[in-house]
Amino acid sequence: MTTTVLQRFFDGDVWYSFRTSPVAIGAAVIAFVCIFCAAFAGYVAPHNPFDLATLELGDARLPPAWMDEGSTKYLLGTDDQGRDILSALMYGARISLFVGLASVVLSMVVGVGLGLLSGFVGGKTDAFIMRLCDVMLSFPAILVALLIDGVGRALFPNAHDSLAFTVLILSIAVTKWVDYARTVRGSTMVERNKEYVQAARVIGVSSLRIMRRHVLPNVLGPVLVLATIQVAQAIIIEATLSFLGVGVPPTSPSLGTLIRIGNDFLFSGEWWITIFPGAMLVLIALSVNLLGDWLRDALNPRLR
Repeated sequence: MTTTVLQRFFDGDVWYSFRTSPVAIGAAVIAFVCIFCAAFAGYVAPHNPFDLATLELGDARLPPAWMDEGSTKYLLGTDDQGRDILSALMYGARISLFVGLASVVLSMVVGVGLGLLSGFVGGKTDAFIMRLCDVMLSFPAILVALLIDGVGRALFPNAHDSLAFTVLILSIAVTKWVDYARTVRGSTMVERNKEYVQAARVIGVSSLRIMRRHVLPNVLGPVLVLATIQVAQAIIIEATLSFLGVGVPPTSPSLGTLIRIGNDFLFSGEWWITIFPGAMLVLIALSVNLLGDWLRDALNPRLR
């Protein structure tokens, strides 16, 4: 069974589109390297930048290894506390990717569920959900995320890091579920009038089963494309919140926190403290966006 599914995938149009697209292959390689280094930072990183026992203040603000006064021990230099920039990038990217992926999964579950319900049931339920979407769309995503994150930290000022991560993930998910709901609603309204849905209703299949077993698989294509693109958006929003000081805790800095720390030393000559985290953020976001663009084209039958 597994062999048959894999064989059908490798013989399909999606895999052919991928292996014939240099941009998609390059983006996939960059994304894989970034994700691998972030996921296995504890094994790949040359140092643990957040272990206070290993920090040496005498090595603070060292430039990259290829510059004068640089050290091969720290390939990309160190920050103001002597932390290895390369290792900090790997650990910081792990936090950014975790927050981005978790918020996208949560927003996708909520948005797809409400979109299915709105498009299939219609009537007052559809009107209520769509008006709620209109209200959410009238506020900028960053503003809503800032508001929710700020309120959460005000209500729980002494919260542990895990709760701070939860508040951050919720604040991003609340601003992103609307896109899934509107996309799935439009696709569901098309699918609900097709013959296979009418036949299922005639034989007495419940509406919930029809939505879950028949309609949902046929509307997942646009959802997967949207989810891929929104991973990059969620990572950027998390970095923005962390840059503004309302993101992840300072004890577990993400890429946004590293950029904010390095920004204080940008004009004093230590450019590597902020440039390299910024470049890492751009690489992750750009590679994921390029994969999303490729997936959108690959799943569009009009472009085949």
